[in-house]
Amino acid sequence: MKPVFTALLLLFCSIAFTQDQKMKNAKAKSDKKETKVKAEYSSEQLDMPYTAEYSSKFMPGNPAHGKLILDIWKDWDDNVTDRHADMFADTVFMMFPNGQSVKGRDSAMYLAKKFRGSLASSKSTIEAWMPTKSIDRNEDWVLVWGREEDTDMNSNKTTVLLHEIWRINKDGKIDFMRQYMSKPTESASQ
Repeated sequence: MKPVFTALLLLFCSIAFTQDQKMKNAKAKSDKKETKVKAEYSSEQLDMPYTAEYSSKFMPGNPAHGKLILDIWKDWDDNVTDRHADMFADTVFMMFPNGQSVKGRDSAMYLAKKFRGSLASSKSTIEAWMPTKSIDRNEDWVLVWGREEDTDMNSNKTTVLLHEIWRINKDGKIDFMRQYMSKPTESASQ
């Protein structure tokens, strides 16, 4: 019985050592990839005509942050703007294209409910999204491009093109959003 136990113990130790080595190799590979990505996304090698006020050093970000923002967009369509309210920081700051801004989760949720409640329906189409990370600022962002088709209570329809930038803080909560909006051209709305 003792030789069997010893053999099993050696087998388990060997498996654990192999798994540990695989994890160390994967981390080293990931670190090497991140270093390569940082180098590829760096614009320091080029003579740029402008200097970015915020940052010009970005790399791909966390896909889960992209999902969070798409969930927020889906909440808007479903008229349940508070479904993910807990994912907003208490101090969230939001800026809108009309110059209006709102600070604080409660105020943001109130404004969202009020505006969305004035619509009979809203349907979003996502053209693209990109989770990204500012390397030098160590901040996570999600960029979203999409179209929103709204119908008000009088059956009037409007369509807008949106670009939004969302910042995710260290606690995984949304603490900033800025929205840019334009009307589609005739050829783009068909």
